[in-house]
Amino acid sequence: EVNEANAQSGIADGDDSLYPIAVLIDELRNEDVQLRLNSIKKLSTIALALGVERTRTELLPFLTDTIYDEDEVLLALAEQLGNFTMLVGGPEYVHCLLPPLESLATVEETVVRDKAVESLRKISHEHSPVDLEVHFEPLVKRLASGDWFTSRTSACGLFSVCYPRVSSTVKAEIRQHFRNLCSDDTPMVRRAAASKLGEFAKVLELDYVKSDIISLFTALASDEQDSVRLLAVEACVSIATLLPQEDLETLVMPTLRQAAEDKSWRVRYMVADKFSELQKAVGPEITKNDLVPAFQNLLKDCEAEVRAAAANKVKEFCENLPEDSRETIIMTHILPCVKELVSDTNQHVKSALASVIMGLSTILGKDNTIEHLLPLFLAQLKDECPEVRLNIISNLDCVNEVIGIRQLSQSLLPAIVELAEDAKWRVRLAIIEYMPLLAGQLGVEFFDEKLNSLCMAWLVDHVYAIREAATCNLTKLVEKFGAEWAQNTIVPKVLGMANDPNYLHRMTTLFCINALSEACGQEITTKHMLPVVLKMSNDQVANVRFNVAKSLQKIGPVLDSNSLQTEVKPVLEKLAADQDIDVKYFAQEAISGKWPVHHSQDPICNLPECWHRSLY
Repeated sequence: EVNEANAQSGIADGDDSLYPIAVLIDELRNEDVQLRLNSIKKLSTIALALGVERTRTELLPFLTDTIYDEDEVLLALAEQLGNFTMLVGGPEYVHCLLPPLESLATVEETVVRDKAVESLRKISHEHSPVDLEVHFEPLVKRLASGDWFTSRTSACGLFSVCYPRVSSTVKAEIRQHFRNLCSDDTPMVRRAAASKLGEFAKVLELDYVKSDIISLFTALASDEQDSVRLLAVEACVSIATLLPQEDLETLVMPTLRQAAEDKSWRVRYMVADKFSELQKAVGPEITKNDLVPAFQNLLKDCEAEVRAAAANKVKEFCENLPEDSRETIIMTHILPCVKELVSDTNQHVKSALASVIMGLSTILGKDNTIEHLLPLFLAQLKDECPEVRLNIISNLDCVNEVIGIRQLSQSLLPAIVELAEDAKWRVRLAIIEYMPLLAGQLGVEFFDEKLNSLCMAWLVDHVYAIREAATCNLTKLVEKFGAEWAQNTIVPKVLGMANDPNYLHRMTTLFCINALSEACGQEITTKHMLPVVLKMSNDQVANVRFNVAKSLQKIGPVLDSNSLQTEVKPVLEKLAADQDIDVKYFAQEAISGKWPVHHSQDPICNLPECWHRSLY
């Protein structure tokens, strides 16, 4: 055995193969959790060094005996053992990994148990059918009949992986164990069984699905605990896909109808959340007869969480309706509910609806969209909740495809313009933030025609936060439409503000130049922006002059060295001799290149790093 000193020198040299079992055991017993964790993470290295036989005979028994540790260490161990097949000698000896994983599957901490079950499921596929019956299936039975609920919950996740490859006798035993767990006294176990019901159903023969699974499904869906009932809803999707159409009405639908009207909102929420999957599983006829009324009820549910979950599914549900009756069902049954949700008292419901409602326009076509949906979109555009407005603006392209840009400009854009000029500055601010998104969806021509003037108007807003956001907005627009567009459209208007009688607007010119210089590039900055900044160094207002000094520093990295030396340096030297103390200070800071740049929260608005070049 390698002595400890050599081992330590081996580690120092980066040679993990010299890390001995003695040091591992020592670290596993160490009081420091991090050391124990590190040694567990090195298990594969240890196993390689020990060889397959010693790993099986020494390492695994040791690990099995010492499973009393911090959850973090046990979690790492459970994960490591799932990748140990080759380290114990391959599939022939994979059953040697079962004892430590069985112990880990019974611990109190859920995440450790789940990871142990995950590793057991992984290595189950590496067992031969014989080994599965001799070693793996007995482990499942021991867990399923364990005294503690922890082992019984773990067993629920293992039935489906061993069932397909065992004999019919063993299959009968597995089904019986699963039945027992579905009616266990402990709610946690019934929950675990309900969560695996659909998965188990998929590996069963159809006759047993009808005879065993349906009765278990019905029982779990009527459980006294709502946490069990809601998991049965999830299983309903899997079960419905397995059964022939003619059996669905009698075997599944009574239970599903009951779940959709359950006294617990959590169960109804689960039905709403899984509604599209249920719709696909049960087919068009049952959808028309049963699911449409159920969906209407969920959209009108007394709990906001349920309404929000159902609202999220509106577009998907409508898309999956049978084509021959889709429009009629939507117009007659779904749209009246949607109209009510537009003015819902809960903002999460309105927001959920706004994220999908635009998609209805492609389903209902141009005429219906203009007549029925546009008024709803307009109402949502004016909603007090910013998320509702954003969700509408984010999906304008859906409507654009159906009704065309001109119709859109006549209907929705006036509402956007109205918001952009709202008396409340926070409303104006919200619209500015959406502008780059709108620009991307509507295209450059339409933007220039309809929205460009708005963006420029914000630059002279009386609220500083609006002017600041408008400056940031210009940067994003230039990044979207390119420097050439900026040169032709934005830059002339921005530079024109340098002559504005209001000094605040003249300062906005400088802020815009700071933000735009990097996006516009060296040529535009040097030819068009720099002369304006230099001219403003003669401004009568000291605040403008010291912002000129700051601007020269911020646009410095974009300029070439010739401009820095021949144009920037003389102006900074002049400002450094200014009578105003602040102007003098900022000019001197710019000359030394040490002025700290304060970064905006928005990475797109971050000004360039200060250029640390001495001008001398």
